[in-house]
Amino acid sequence: MLLGPPPCFIGINYTPELPRRQRNSLSFLASSSSFFSAASITIPVRSQSTSSPLRCSPLHPLSPSRSEMDTTAGLSLFPMHRCKTLHLVRHAQGIHNVEGDKNYKAYMSPEYFDAHITPLGWQQVDNLRKHVHECGLAKRIDLVITSPLLRTLQTTVGVFGGEGYTDRMDIVPLMVANAGNSGHAAISSLNCPPIIAVELCREHLGVHPCDKRRNISDYQFLFPAIDFSLIESDEDTWWKADVRETKEEVAARGLKFLNWLWTRKEKEIAIVTHSGFLFHTLSAFGNDCHPLVKKEICQHFANCELRSLVIVDRSMMGLDPSATNYPGKIPSGLDLPSDVVDEKA
Repeated sequence: MLLGPPPCFIGINYTPELPRRQRNSLSFLASSSSFFSAASITIPVRSQSTSSPLRCSPLHPLSPSRSEMDTTAGLSLFPMHRCKTLHLVRHAQGIHNVEGDKNYKAYMSPEYFDAHITPLGWQQVDNLRKHVHECGLAKRIDLVITSPLLRTLQTTVGVFGGEGYTDRMDIVPLMVANAGNSGHAAISSLNCPPIIAVELCREHLGVHPCDKRRNISDYQFLFPAIDFSLIESDEDTWWKADVRETKEEVAARGLKFLNWLWTRKEKEIAIVTHSGFLFHTLSAFGNDCHPLVKKEICQHFANCELRSLVIVDRSMMGLDPSATNYPGKIPSGLDLPSDVVDEKA
């Protein structure tokens, strides 16, 4: 839970209502509180401990009561420039989700290689797109990161792309018409945030053909305006037909992704990825929080669900200065705080 800026966090989290088939230096904080603050510091609720760091005279009329002290016991302060806001999105319903819900062995079928999203999935995309525009999120995102699989690429361009594509030589389409036999019209890159594909946020690797990607050159034809330059190999060298990535390996890859993410200059980032990757990565966080906050952070995502979290650097990894802090004393003058006088006395 977050008590702090920006105030538009309220109402951002999104869980689709359509029927579905279906110790570390960084900390995650769920950003879904109904409280606000104008200060440039985030104040997350971390636990419900009854021990309080406050030490005030019980005789003073403004001293906090025991209940007030207990309420604030779980609060922590973090400078805002040491935080990033992440909007995590699971892809829309894929054809493998439908068949896998009926029979888990369907995930082993080559028929669902690099699964595309279903017609219902496109409806979920349209509803999430409407939500991110209505709540103002679409105008605030600095960057969109997507897993380089067909279902995440389709979800990404459908939710965060421009309006309907018009054939203009100066505007490259985000997605060509009928990409992945979707029957969907082309999608424009006009007035949308930059989108980059990153291999680290792929789904649980190995064995399941639905989680094997195509060649990057194929995607570049289907999604011309997406930046694939961070992916080193055209062919999929990560996926193995006979070796399934362990849960611990997925979590480690997720942590590597988050540490890389911290090196980016962007402060508000949308990430379109997968259920398994999100669950195993986020499960490593929130152990120092109240159990309900832990659950809010790492519970399984529904198709096309959006969940907004704040990631906090507690180790001085980030060196970027604050864009809002102001040093004061300009022009300089005498400035002895009254509480310092009390301490000297």
